[in-house]
Amino acid sequence: MNTQPLLTPYKSDFLDLRNRLVMAPMTRSRSTNPENVATELTAKYYAQRASAGLIVSEGTPISAKAIGYINVPGIYTDAQVEGWKLVTDAVHAKGGKIFAQLWHVGRMSHPDFHNGELPVAPSAVNPNDKAYTPQGFKDTVTPRALETFEVKAIVQDFKNAAANAVKAGFDGVEIHASNGYLLHQFFNSQTNVRTDEYGGSVENRARILFEVLDAVKEVIDLSKVGVRLNPSMHGGFGIELTEDAPEQFEYIISKLNDYSLAYLHLTEAGAKARELPHAIKEVAQHFRGIYKGTLVTNGGYTQESGNKVIEAGHADLVAYGVPYIGNPDLVERFAQHAPLNQADPNTFYSPTGEKGYTDYPALAELSETK
Repeated sequence: MNTQPLLTPYKSDFLDLRNRLVMAPMTRSRSTNPENVATELTAKYYAQRASAGLIVSEGTPISAKAIGYINVPGIYTDAQVEGWKLVTDAVHAKGGKIFAQLWHVGRMSHPDFHNGELPVAPSAVNPNDKAYTPQGFKDTVTPRALETFEVKAIVQDFKNAAANAVKAGFDGVEIHASNGYLLHQFFNSQTNVRTDEYGGSVENRARILFEVLDAVKEVIDLSKVGVRLNPSMHGGFGIELTEDAPEQFEYIISKLNDYSLAYLHLTEAGAKARELPHAIKEVAQHFRGIYKGTLVTNGGYTQESGNKVIEAGHADLVAYGVPYIGNPDLVERFAQHAPLNQADPNTFYSPTGEKGYTDYPALAELSETK
């Protein structure tokens, strides 16, 4: 009998999963069509990985203005909804469950995506990074600060995207409030220097997230909504970990207890953050004492460390990213303690069709060729 914690079922008031592995959201840039629509190939990719307890889709832009990467499937048009139906039907046919990650990149975009117009952000602060445009990587620009009424319109974009996710057959949605994208830009006191109701205090900088949740719950029950946060992010996408970040995220995560969410998805501190005295080093362990609901942890976990974090009680579920790129049957490989395929980083984001996307062999396929 296999007693690995990762492979045990997980049941909460809102989730009923056959194991504790989550396929993390990962941009793959395979929607190589003018409408940014998920395709049959997208469906095949996710269906191959349907043995995960839960799949979280790649970030899917909530509007045309939310885009910041090439060939990413959106969720704001009827055609895009139909494309995602291919995916959800394929995953459900394999007995899997899948949430849509709702995404707005904010300042991590480029005028090339917006007919020459500036990307939008909480404040006019350049991340001084690179944007992946149709013409290749380009330097980011100073974004345009959103007007207050525009912030409220973006909240409605999240609501509309959640409604579209329901139409597309997703089992739930994850609000992407992490990794230096728009909502995270509101939280950070260096990227948000606003003086209106969305800037200044920790409460004001967090306001947009709770307005999004209040809007989304009108079209989907919050028991089918997750939130992703990266409380100790430092040095990526122009985000510097400010000294007030722990206070900011403790406020946010404490307040999330007032919302009956499917889960909270947290990213562990990276190497750069661990060098800072004010960083929360053990993110899941720290916030386990604050958040009362289902906790998902992500951040370079192996099979061994994933089992340990659940066994220690610091998280309920573990999200795997790169291992799921190369191993569609990651659950089965963990069960058999089988070696893993190594994912090829050269094909992570390139529009190469099946190569590096749906052509990684499962164990069963390897045994058939012997």
